[in-house]
Amino acid sequence: MSDIPVIDLSKAPGERAAWDRPAWVVYLWAVCELLFVTNPWQISSVLRVRILRLFGAQIGHGVVFRPRTRVKFPWKLQIGDRSWVGEGVWFHNQGSITVGHDVVISQETFLTTGSHRHRLDMALITRPIIIEEGVWITSRCVVLGGTQIGRSALARPHTVLSGQVPRNAVVQGIECEVVGTRFPTGKAR
Repeated sequence: MSDIPVIDLSKAPGERAAWDRPAWVVYLWAVCELLFVTNPWQISSVLRVRILRLFGAQIGHGVVFRPRTRVKFPWKLQIGDRSWVGEGVWFHNQGSITVGHDVVISQETFLTTGSHRHRLDMALITRPIIIEEGVWITSRCVVLGGTQIGRSALARPHTVLSGQVPRNAVVQGIECEVVGTRFPTGKAR
């Protein structure tokens, strides 16, 4: 026998811990997400946005929402005007995700607000994600719960974003290392 514990997952709190709507709403959303949002066909971005708004997402004017995107709970998503959401972006938002105006979230980026109490009982823990205006998160990044990305920051491909990302910073890598500034003058043009 080992003195290192193992958590009995049969006793872990269930996945419905983040459900703050009746089951029928969650299931109806799952069907609509599959038909209109995750669908790879090049149907209208306007239609995707309308469906998301119908289920409680707060989405500004001129937002582009590309095919193959996923949104766990639209009622926990807020996106500002003129932002772009690339193909395959996944908002795994068991907690709230707030995206400012004029933000680009590029292809295959994964944003997750959830984790688990890994030393106790594997119960769900959620922390919000806040992305300020003008940010560009390039392709295949991961944004973890509790992250706040400052105005006009840029994340290079495959960056894991966590904690506080400074305004106007260019970050990269698993450690989200600051490697430069996006706008040399410190101001967006």
